[in-house]
Amino acid sequence: MSETDALARLAPSDGANAHLIDGQLITGNRFFEVVNPATGRAFALCPDASQFELDKAVAAARRAFPAWGALGFARRRELIFELADRIAAAADELAPLLTSEHGKPLEQAKLELSLSAHHMKQLASLELPDELLRDDARGRVELRYHPLGVVGAIAPWNFPVALAMHKVAQALYTGNTLVLKPSPFTPLTTLAVGRLAADLLPPGVLNLVAGGNDLGAWMTAHEDIDKISFTGSVATGKRVLAAAAGTLKRVTLELGGNDATLVLEDADLDLAAAGIARSGFFNCGQICMAIKRVYVAESVRDDLLEKLVAKVSALKVGVGTEPDTDMGPIQNAVQFEKVKAYLEDAIGRPGAEVLTGGRVRGGEGYFIEPTIIAGLGEDAPLVREEQFGPVLPVLTFTSVDEAIARANDTRFGLGASVWSRDEARARAVAGQLMAGTVWINRHGLNESDVPFGGMKESGYGREHGVLGIRAYQELQVVSRPSS
Repeated sequence: MSETDALARLAPSDGANAHLIDGQLITGNRFFEVVNPATGRAFALCPDASQFELDKAVAAARRAFPAWGALGFARRRELIFELADRIAAAADELAPLLTSEHGKPLEQAKLELSLSAHHMKQLASLELPDELLRDDARGRVELRYHPLGVVGAIAPWNFPVALAMHKVAQALYTGNTLVLKPSPFTPLTTLAVGRLAADLLPPGVLNLVAGGNDLGAWMTAHEDIDKISFTGSVATGKRVLAAAAGTLKRVTLELGGNDATLVLEDADLDLAAAGIARSGFFNCGQICMAIKRVYVAESVRDDLLEKLVAKVSALKVGVGTEPDTDMGPIQNAVQFEKVKAYLEDAIGRPGAEVLTGGRVRGGEGYFIEPTIIAGLGEDAPLVREEQFGPVLPVLTFTSVDEAIARANDTRFGLGASVWSRDEARARAVAGQLMAGTVWINRHGLNESDVPFGGMKESGYGREHGVLGIRAYQELQVVSRPSS
């Protein structure tokens, strides 16, 4: 029997690996392979939604919208909390599937699932009242907020469940109905969450459809989808924005980053080294807000690098199911080849110094050692672009003004950080960094009651917090004479 024939036997007939459309689990008759990045081989089949199935999902969401929107925040919160509790309770059961399709270590998969539940509850706990703008002799003016209608959400592969559930919570809590598309690289655990929701939410409120790039394009151009929430690359985000213009649908884009961190000469170097190692290499460096460039004051360069190399070289790389694994493989072959190209280019540049790592593991799977490279110039692609992998360049500076200018010299503007024992100085530097979030003496903390998004090409609008969740609502001004 061929591998394809063997996979065909996995095509589900009992609701496993199924779309969720109008409250029903539907497999359809088209499938695509899902690859385990630890082996580079397909291990399961996923249903591939047709345009007809997308239209069914959108129509179901449209039918469900009036009743769901009228349900009220309190009841919608209760249902979102119940779904969150189901996800948390299923974390141990679902984590192996998430590890198989993503590659991340099993404990990190469990953490993603439990954090998904936490953030859903955090988002659905926000108070979103209407507002009184004024009430005086000129009249009474109120700001009222209404749901938009049908939201289309497109989730990425790096945190496939967590980032999808952020969108679920924001859209549903504000009274919208939702059509959610997971990444074709990591669709299975998200579809499993759909099974948890099938008998909980009213039919049509949450619809999950899996598929490739064509499905995303159909969603962004669909005339009956009122908003697109997209998390992913800058290049795809631009295509989403262009396609959405045809119907003037609302758009929120959370895109890539090339986050710089500045280690000043008065920084706590132990704290900085630990924070940089954690942010730069957690999830194999595949985090939009991970540290992608390190700028360290020349006077403390050697001390920082000694501590940082010790932290990074101690990371255990391996298959996610192996005990004590810190870092799994790159998630997919396309990204693996990109990171390899950045690494090979960097190593070949004059003056480049590989301080730890620098090797691609032979054999099966998409494994690259956690790597730190010094001696690069600002023109190196590893410095200029978003590597989205476990290869980190370290550069030096002699003046803080110079470091700020170099950190800002990028088309990205998602996050940045500053390490210094002088809080006033650190705040002053943070205020000059062109990034949507700037952390001081830490990097990457992202609670969902705080708005998140980027400047420049790193985003369009914000997610999370009251400011971000308002983007899932339509503002209406109600004006009348004074009483």
